[in-house]
Amino acid sequence: MYDLLVVGAGPYGLSVASHAAAAGLSLRVLGRPMASWRDHMPRGMFLKSEPWASSLADPEGRWPLDAFTPVRHGEPVPVETFAEYGLWFARNAVPDVDEHTVTRLAPGPGGFEAVTDDGRTLRARTVALAVGVMPFTEIPAALRGLPPALVSHSSDHADLDHLRGRDVTVVGAGQAALETAALLTEQGTRVRVLARAPRLRWNDAPPPRRRPWWRSARAPHTALGRGWRNWFYAAHPGLFHRLPDLTRTRIAATALGPAGAWWVRDRVEPSVEIHLGHRIAAAHPVPGGVRLEVVRHRAGARAAEAGPETLPGWSDRARPLETEHVVAATGFRATADRLTPLTADLRGTLLTLPDGSPAVGRDFESSYPGLFLAGLTTASAFGPAMRFVHGAAFTAPTLVRGVRRRLATGAGVGAIPAPGRGGGWVARAEARG
Repeated sequence: MYDLLVVGAGPYGLSVASHAAAAGLSLRVLGRPMASWRDHMPRGMFLKSEPWASSLADPEGRWPLDAFTPVRHGEPVPVETFAEYGLWFARNAVPDVDEHTVTRLAPGPGGFEAVTDDGRTLRARTVALAVGVMPFTEIPAALRGLPPALVSHSSDHADLDHLRGRDVTVVGAGQAALETAALLTEQGTRVRVLARAPRLRWNDAPPPRRRPWWRSARAPHTALGRGWRNWFYAAHPGLFHRLPDLTRTRIAATALGPAGAWWVRDRVEPSVEIHLGHRIAAAHPVPGGVRLEVVRHRAGARAAEAGPETLPGWSDRARPLETEHVVAATGFRATADRLTPLTADLRGTLLTLPDGSPAVGRDFESSYPGLFLAGLTTASAFGPAMRFVHGAAFTAPTLVRGVRRRLATGAGVGAIPAPGRGGGWVARAEARG
């Protein structure tokens, strides 16, 4: 039986595994390394984060991104380069990765049992679930009844060649939507962007790394952008975790909202048809594609971006828009009920935050003893940094310390979050069978 089973081999899973190996834990890492980056992002995309904020985390800092490839401040890193860097990190900083995936994870004698896609059963005393973003793709309700030939999520595409020469509508106003639209336009696809937002937002180009102290004091430059709030999110996830539950979930839902990178703006604004203040009320297959019933906000007001569809302002009159394919670049919703490959019974035991995401303690342990979570699923617990590679630097050592504490105390006593205490915990004995 292993001390730790790491499920997932993306930036968070690999970083956790590197720290666990250095701590002397017996572990197994399962998953295709950097799968989301290799299999679910089209060629030609770039990281939005700064190169200096995009390194995976090992205990001694021996394997940063700039040790793999030369990088320069203010120059985005190609996704292909970052995926290759992750593979290089895995070879150097992580024990052998088992590229089979876990299809079922359930409680077992002394801990957990994981079944892999080739039929093996592995046992471990603790588990770190770092499944990335793919289980959490979100598609607008109006589009969910369409067949895959007519609608896809932006993360469904390893390349966009199959959409060359076609008419495509991209839904969304964030980086994925805008960069996808730019790539499609540049390959000869007719593209339009449809968004609820009343206007597009663009991130500014990063300031020089070395600035006069008074400029840094006014607006510090951080791994998540400029400003003191972003500094707090980037530098102090542990303090963020002490905020009240409702405050944390509100910030997680609103901070660092949809925006395009500064370097993609000139590829979008002159070339891509943009429809702002619009939403899709319904969608119907038609010969040759799909007909969207599009509703426009009467005033193009801010309610179009933030308000529910039932709020005043949306026109009752829909206009049809026909297209051959819809790409929903509408993000991810990391709720506990989507936490595959956990069994339904195990998912059902997890305490959740007001937004449906799993509650975790100060060391990333869920309410089920021995089950630790990493990555996007913890953004409402530890803040917006968990949506970026940068968050792995805090997660990995903190989580491994929690694993070591759990191994020392045993798996029979759990820590359950006390409601309304802002991430606080109360000890409680658990009979988990």
